Amino acid sequence: MPYRAPLKDIRFILDHVVGFEQVTATARFAAATPDMADAILTEAGRIATDVLAPLNRAGDTHPARLENGAVLSSPGFAEGYRALATGGWVGIAASPEYGGMGLPISLALGVDDMMSGACLALQLKPLLTKGQIEALEHHASDAIKALYLPKLTSGEWSGTMNLTEPQAGSDVGALRAKAEPAGDGTYRVSGQKIYITWGDSDLVANVCHLVLARLPGAAEGTRGISLFMVPKFIPDAAGNPGPRNSLRAISLEHKLGIHGSPTCVMQFDGATGWLVGEPHKGMAAMFTMMNNARLSVAVQGVGVAEAALQQAVAYASDRRQGATPLAPDGAIIDHADVRRMLASMRAEVFAARSIALSCAVAIDMATAIGSAAWQARAALLTPIAKAYGTDIGCEVAHLGIQIHGGMGFIEETGAAQFLRDVRITPIYEGTNGIQAMDLVARKMADGGEAAFRLIDEVLRDTDAARASLPDLAADVWQAAHALREATSALLAQPLNDRFAGAVAYLRGFARVLGGHAHLKAALADPARLPLARVMIRRLMPEHLALFAQAREGAAGLYALTHEDFAA
Repeated sequence: MPYRAPLKDIRFILDHVVGFEQVTATARFAAATPDMADAILTEAGRIATDVLAPLNRAGDTHPARLENGAVLSSPGFAEGYRALATGGWVGIAASPEYGGMGLPISLALGVDDMMSGACLALQLKPLLTKGQIEALEHHASDAIKALYLPKLTSGEWSGTMNLTEPQAGSDVGALRAKAEPAGDGTYRVSGQKIYITWGDSDLVANVCHLVLARLPGAAEGTRGISLFMVPKFIPDAAGNPGPRNSLRAISLEHKLGIHGSPTCVMQFDGATGWLVGEPHKGMAAMFTMMNNARLSVAVQGVGVAEAALQQAVAYASDRRQGATPLAPDGAIIDHADVRRMLASMRAEVFAARSIALSCAVAIDMATAIGSAAWQARAALLTPIAKAYGTDIGCEVAHLGIQIHGGMGFIEETGAAQFLRDVRITPIYEGTNGIQAMDLVARKMADGGEAAFRLIDEVLRDTDAARASLPDLAADVWQAAHALREATSALLAQPLNDRFAGAVAYLRGFARVLGGHAHLKAALADPARLPLARVMIRRLMPEHLALFAQAREGAAGLYALTHEDFAA
């Protein structure tokens, strides 16, 4: 069935669950009135539904390809990307100084959600550009900003992120790319980078690479890494693409999914580059881009889950098998187990979307008022949103195939594409295991202050909800207390014991936050009460087992020998 942008859910969550009104009450984002927000989301939803969604299948069956050293995009992608660029969607949250709309991340994330569900392979192109814009706004010189930001913001040029090398994946500090000073303020960048999303493109006039590399004599590890802007075409004095730089895509990866998005192996052979930020501080600058991307990847998972759910609902409504008293016409949507799957899928999508948008609100508030508490909230929620959103993307797409039965295993239905496409999201921009380790280590370096502050908020809300929804409020209240106890226990553990239980702890945390989001939704709209019961009574109770895992520590894992695994 055709994809339909979930405008109603996104707007409801912003209005009733995550406190978007706090953002619009600030001077920084006062222009983002309800009418403007509606207009932005409605138009983005129209483009997602009418322009991008019809391209999704073509990107899968006619992948991007490399011919004569140039990447050629999938059919229709040029027109789809042009609609994004001319509509200003690349610069939705970028600074107005360089042509952006300057709108809140909360709205931009809602747009990312819809466009990811419509066509993930094409949505990836503006996603990387938006991350590069933010990195340059925070770290680049005025000259680089003036030259690159207007072109990136308009979508005339696009951006990439070049970290990974064959021997340096999650261990970025092992990279070997080098940058030699040229004596004229530029650098000669050499090395090979892999897994570069949209590393080359026929959709834009220039592709701008942010590349991590080492200066001569740089220290080992991440402390010796610098960041460089290395464009495909070197801009001339007027800021137009000039001579071809010494870089090229030498191959494209053959992938499980997102076939319309070219994943390039990039070769840099003394390419001209410009330093971004301070020498040896490249990781700090790149993390600005990566943190932006991680939240966008969270809603990539949510968006694809939404699309998979929509198709599963349509199929279950039409497919007839085995009439029963509760399914007299045999539509499988009326069979209890199919209802279980569909209800779980819808509850999970709502919870994951709410957590991601809550993180976006925290980022906006930190930007608008400079609050350390909001900054800590955003930092805490980022790994939870990324890991939970992308895990749910995979789980919902998996259930979508199951609902289709044998037809889900047949490519023509499109159900399998959702799972193949979304499967990358728990891996890139930091694997979900790394997200969990980040949560229990760096994000708990404050002694759990940010986590306890969020848990206290959940407890206050559940206390206030007892008069209206006493049973569900009590369940969420108890789960929040269990989260508090699990967090205290985690903080008492040595670091490797924390790591052993990190994934379970993060998922348990998300379970509690998901229950909280559904409780708030049911309070705002009684029609949402049945779905809230699914989350709070059927899914949220998993937190108890998850927190038990989190307490178990690492000893039992290391009691297994290498031979035990091999056997």
